[in-house]
Amino acid sequence: MDTGQIARLAYLLLLALAVGGYFFAQNRGQWPKLAQQFAVWVLIFVGVIAGYGLWGDIQRQLRPAQVMLQDGTIEVPRMADGHFYLAALVNGEKVDFVVDTGASDIVLTREDAARVGLDPADLAFTGIAGTANGTVRTAPARVDEIRIGAVVDRNVPVSVNSGEMDGSLLGMSYLRRFSRIEIAGDRLLLKR
Repeated sequence: MDTGQIARLAYLLLLALAVGGYFFAQNRGQWPKLAQQFAVWVLIFVGVIAGYGLWGDIQRQLRPAQVMLQDGTIEVPRMADGHFYLAALVNGEKVDFVVDTGASDIVLTREDAARVGLDPADLAFTGIAGTANGTVRTAPARVDEIRIGAVVDRNVPVSVNSGEMDGSLLGMSYLRRFSRIEIAGDRLLLKR
């Protein structure tokens, strides 16, 4: 734990003591009522902690997914954070990408690279990329296949990022394979 986390924990403990002290002071002599209120607050606290811890999973489950339209266009909805997320099968494994027109390449996290069969320990991190988080080392690689619905690309060049990333990026080297890229309201449309 760093000092910031310790300070937040201390604050929460002091807050819990203050609230608990208030309940004890207000309910002296009414132990059954006090025990009932305590149990309710514990359940509320556990529920909030569980909800906070699972929020990322809940968002991923509720996130509307891209759809393949009749004319072969892939329609990707904009998420609440303003980004477009596109799920693809890379070497048969599902990878969630952030569509990033500011990225030159398809950039895989080390974790996603390992899941699709690229061992980061075997890669040569000889490239350099400038990111919002600073300069990072990258390793060139190739994946056998990227599949988005009926759209299939084989022997696709990718980069594996040596730094920490929240998710893999689908950059311009892949997006330029589409004949049309359009943002219409809260939808990204990709057509071959």
